[in-house]
Order: sequence, then structure tokens, then C-alpha cells
Amino acid sequence: MKVTLLQKQGSDKITMKVLFLELEQHLKSSSGASVVAIDNKIEQAMDLVKSHLMYAVREEVEVLKEQIKELIEKNSQLEQENTLLKTLASPEQLAQFQAQLQTGSPPSSSQSQGTTQQPAQPASQGSGPSA
Repeated sequence: MKVTLLQKQGSDKITMKVLFLELEQHLKSSSGASVVAIDNKIEQAMDLVKSHLMYAVREEVEVLKEQIKELIEKNSQLEQENTLLKTLASPEQLAQFQAQLQTGSPPSSSQSQGTTQQPAQPASQGSGPSA
């Protein structure tokens, strides 16, 4: 999706360059033309710039909305997993984890404890995330 957006932005830039080159050539060739005609050309160019920018912004908003949706789903999944892990952990493991959070040390020792408990509880872990 981002590749398409980048391709579209690239073609928009080319379109804008062509428009401005044509406008510049027109202004140079019609040095005696009225100010009204020049103002109309400038207004048309500004309208084109505005429409291209609005399109690009709308595309980016759609991409960001999709990313937000995915992040919300991932956050919900991680919260469920966190709740499950808290219910499966012993009070000693929770206390040790809290202490590690406060000191900022890596949870290496709690991981080894978690792996020793994991085989004893595969049925409850398998049914938790699928619900």
C-alpha cells in the first residue's frame, strides 16, 4: 500500500512539474497578456496543487487508520496474554518480576523459572489465547 502511495506521489510531482513548466512558458510567451489571464492560470495551478495535496493526505490518513487498527488489535492481544501470564505465575514470580522492573535488570532468571513451569500447564495456555 505504501509503494502505491509513493508511486502516486511520484506521478503527482511529475504532473505538477509539467503544469508549472507549461505555466512558465505561457507566461513568458504572452508578456502582453492581461493580468486576469495570468491570475486565472495561477488560480488553476493552485487548485491543482490543492487537490493533489488533499488526495495525498487522504491516502496517508487511510494508511494511518489501518496501522492504528492493527496496533489496537495487537495491544488487546498482548493485554490478554499479560493477564493470562499473571494468573499462571506464582506470587514469588510476580514479586521477583516487580523487583526486576524497579531495578531495571533483565528478566533472565524469571525466564528460566517460566520455562520450568510451562510444560506442566500446556492445556490452560492452549485454551486461553483462543478464547
